[in-house]
Amino acid sequence: MKIGKFTHAIAVLLSSISSVFAHDADSNAEPAKTKFSKKSEKTADDRVFDISSIAFAPKLLAGDHPGQRYPWKNEIVTTVFWIGEKPGGNNPVPNRVSSWDNQWAKNYGGTDDPDSAHRSNYIPANFTPGLNPFYCALPYNDKAKDGHRPEAPRVVPWFRDAYQGPGVSTCKDRWVAIRKGNRVAYAQWEDAGPFRTDHWQYVFGNDRPKPNLNKGAGLDVSPAVRDYLGLKPTDVTDWRFVDFNEVPRGPWATHGENNTFVINDRSKGKALAERLGTIAR
Repeated sequence: MKIGKFTHAIAVLLSSISSVFAHDADSNAEPAKTKFSKKSEKTADDRVFDISSIAFAPKLLAGDHPGQRYPWKNEIVTTVFWIGEKPGGNNPVPNRVSSWDNQWAKNYGGTDDPDSAHRSNYIPANFTPGLNPFYCALPYNDKAKDGHRPEAPRVVPWFRDAYQGPGVSTCKDRWVAIRKGNRVAYAQWEDAGPFRTDHWQYVFGNDRPKPNLNKGAGLDVSPAVRDYLGLKPTDVTDWRFVDFNEVPRGPWATHGENNTFVINDRSKGKALAERLGTIAR
């Protein structure tokens, strides 16, 4: 080999080794922190969040499937509650209002009577509900008197995407899958409870529900969910959060001004009517 070619080969080899070590150093470097400011959304409530500290989707656990963003919480004591329920027994407060709706019963259209004799097709027999009859409660409220609880931006996985200002809950209307055996119902999160409103370590983390008067219940479900899953007044279910694109159509897709299916169908219908009107003109 000529000396010139040999020297060139050595140079190329040394350059390659150097680039490998440089790449390895880059891969081990601490990632830069990114800041998120509400100024980018042009709101009056300017806040800066360190995205690296926000709790995003938990990792999949055994028994979960690829594509699921949130894991199942298994064997959770589940009780039945309903809009308009009066205080009594282990229910210390009336359910005329929720943590996020001061006119809950009025907006629903009345009491969601749990008596099966007074129900038909998962809704009350004497009126059509104005809200989704498939609803549930979990023991966390992201709202404070003014704005949100201080930990909410960090612990609510979807907080950044769902944030609409200090007066709006990022948890209300979130979809939840509830499983009993091989049957799964889908409901919207409409209230905080049972008993607690601050247990984010369970709702978004790996803690179990705290002991309470209802055998450690960690989930309240509506009469519609009860009927679809065939639950007893106190039962055991599994549940997990779901993104809307994971929710199939079913009886939970039919009623309610807060129902994502109803809202989307109405929007599509309006768009179609406008398109047909344009063509007619």
